[in-house]
Amino acid sequence: MTLIKSISGIRGTIGGEPGNNLTPLDAVKFAASYGSWLKDYSKKEKLKVVIGRDARLSGEMIQSLVVSTLVGQGIDVIDLGLSTTPTVEIAVPMEKADGGIILTASHNPKQWNALKLLNEKGEFLNAEQGAKILEIAEEEGFEFAEVDDLGRITNNDSYIDIHIDEVLNLDLVDADTIRKVGFKVVVDGVNSTGGIAIPKLLEELGVEVVKLYCDPTGHFPHNPEPLKEHLGDISSKVIEEGADFGIVVDPDVDRLAFIDNIGEMFGEEYTLVACADYVLGKTKGNTVSNLSSSRALRDITEKHGGTYEAAAVGEVNVVTKMKKNKAIIGGEGNGGIIYPASHYGRDALVGTALFLMLMAEKGGTVAELRASYPSYFMGKKKIQLTPDLDVDGLLKAMAQKYAKEEISTIDGVKIDFAENWVHLRKSNTEPIIRIYTEAKSQEEADRLGDRIISEIKEIAGF
Repeated sequence: MTLIKSISGIRGTIGGEPGNNLTPLDAVKFAASYGSWLKDYSKKEKLKVVIGRDARLSGEMIQSLVVSTLVGQGIDVIDLGLSTTPTVEIAVPMEKADGGIILTASHNPKQWNALKLLNEKGEFLNAEQGAKILEIAEEEGFEFAEVDDLGRITNNDSYIDIHIDEVLNLDLVDADTIRKVGFKVVVDGVNSTGGIAIPKLLEELGVEVVKLYCDPTGHFPHNPEPLKEHLGDISSKVIEEGADFGIVVDPDVDRLAFIDNIGEMFGEEYTLVACADYVLGKTKGNTVSNLSSSRALRDITEKHGGTYEAAAVGEVNVVTKMKKNKAIIGGEGNGGIIYPASHYGRDALVGTALFLMLMAEKGGTVAELRASYPSYFMGKKKIQLTPDLDVDGLLKAMAQKYAKEEISTIDGVKIDFAENWVHLRKSNTEPIIRIYTEAKSQEEADRLGDRIISEIKEIAGF
């Protein structure tokens, strides 16, 4: 069982001992830490926080604990109930709230849950803010409100509909254009809130929806991470139904993957590529993704006359660089679309609408669309090191070894070769170097990873 305390929130498995898992005591402690930080950060007399959750089994329990804790601190709560991560993100500024909490462990299995923490813009906290909350949690110097000063709870279950309206009102989304095509789409909502939000959006866009695992019971029918090995059912369903494509989201609906018309994965990395292709074709501009995302985004961006830049891994880092570079679309290669015209957060609803617009205007099949993009293949490996080895020193040595290549050291070491790349990142919890590679064939990507492992071992002397 596990409890992971990080600058982006608190994540853990339900049950077990406090301090080692996400128990009720831990949920209360970290909710109180966030509330205490928010009071100091905002300097306001009266605060308001938006809270929503995915459909996982522990969600209602954790939500009750978190809401009651904030109310006990004198903070008003807007309770969205079942919601999505991007829905909570857009609700925070709409409600003129001071922050938000999303109760979701994203793609983790059902025994996990988490508190994801937002600022007054509905964006994830930065590293300094997250570290301060962890510090408050360790000190446990909480102060609660007297009875006349308790916060109030307002229930508002309309925000998924509001979110859908916001998507439909985007300048680059035209429902009539999509409606005229008459798409038929299978949706796998992994029995969480994507099963509510995505079908509703599609129906508003005139799409015929075939629902698969769209009952928000929290009983995930398969591993909820939208990877090929977990998606056999929807692949078969797309073929069986003669659908144009399939849509898969994770439990909190910030990651988006497609199944093409012949039941094959479109590729999580290519979700962002396709959405960027559409947006850049309408509006000139720049893009950002993280260092471990596909080079295909760079290729598509340059094809449209824009500039691509890579950020350190982590959504908050991507958002920071997007703002700095005025990027008009960005995200992460795990199927996370960030479209600033909507908001600065990964959003599967926005991604779905942009992808439908691309397909409506381009015509043809989803398989044909995928074949039209530069084809890259990724490899993921790791190397176990002994605890006494200087991992930072090894990464520095690799950067020096390839100093003549294009090097980034903002997050580990990324080495860009002419035809491929490798990204080396150290684990924060164990002596491991994670090795991500990309090349024009799977064999080449795997060979590059094996070569880099051999070179690290040679430098390390084993």
